[in-house]
Amino acid sequence: MERTFIMIKPDGVQRNLVGEIIRRFESKGFTLVGLKMLSVSRELAQKHYDVHRERPFFKGLVEFIISSPVVAMVWEGDGVIASARKIIGATNPLNSEPGTIRGDYGITVGRNLIHGSDALETAQTEISLWFTPEELLSWELVTKPWLVE
Repeated sequence: MERTFIMIKPDGVQRNLVGEIIRRFESKGFTLVGLKMLSVSRELAQKHYDVHRERPFFKGLVEFIISSPVVAMVWEGDGVIASARKIIGATNPLNSEPGTIRGDYGITVGRNLIHGSDALETAQTEISLWFTPEELLSWELVTKPWLVE
């Protein structure tokens, strides 16, 4: 079963959108298998954004993500990575479709509310960065037969 990493960034937490964002993934039928709210250390932020280390916006990304608590989650389901990207919307909220999280609530690229893994390998790396195996649960929704053939 596919898993993805989703993080509600500081602006999503500060704007009280945590419940709304979780509701969208639950309503889609995905299973929440890991959840925690935390203040991100500079070290974790730098590791998470390491692929952007040489870019001019790296320092700003790190400073923003450590500025306030985040909510880190792992969601499970068939096609969850691609589906989550559609639920989230384009990186720039101005290019996000209405009905997506960023399309409905995002304002600027720098305050786009949420992060989601973009591929299986990225998801695996991010999940292991943010969660230990003991922090992840394996369980099945009783509604699964109504969601998946």
